[in-house]
Parts: sequence; C-alpha cells; structure tokens
Amino acid sequence: MNVERRIQVNHLIKRYDIVLYRSDGSIFLVVECKAPHMEITQEVFDQIARYNMTLKAENLMITNGLKHIFYQINGEKKAYIFLKELPDFYL
Repeated sequence: MNVERRIQVNHLIKRYDIVLYRSDGSIFLVVECKAPHMEITQEVFDQIARYNMTLKAENLMITNGLKHIFYQINGEKKAYIFLKELPDFYL
C-alpha cells in the first residue's frame, strides 16, 4: 500500500491519496479521499479517472468519510461499473 505518492498525469505532477497493490505489483484499488464537508462530484470522479489512466487500477473508490462510492473498471468496454461495495481483495 502507498499513501500520498506523486505520479505524472498528462505531463503534470499529481499526488494520489491511497493505492493498494496485489503481490504481483498490479493495482487493486485507488482511493481518492475528500474532507467530510466536500461533495463527491463529477469533478472528483474525473480526477480519479485521470489518475487511473496512469495507474491502471482494477477498482476505484471515492470517499469523504461519510459517503463511499466504488467503481470497477471494465477494460473490454472501457467503462466504469458502479458497485455497492468493494470486491474481495486477494493477493
């Protein structure tokens, strides 16, 4: 797991909040954390989606500590699938 690491996205340096890796080095989950008073908006979704263009995670999570939204990436259809909860993690 990494917390608050820098990455390059579209020639800009950004910093993700949390990344959870599998033992093979692939990324199971990227988490974008916002303050409790912040709304989870399309702009926040766009932010984590941009990060994931570089990170290539299987799953995304956005949270403000009160509300949690989970997405899974469908690579074939190049689409995001909304989930009720995170899938089980395995190494």
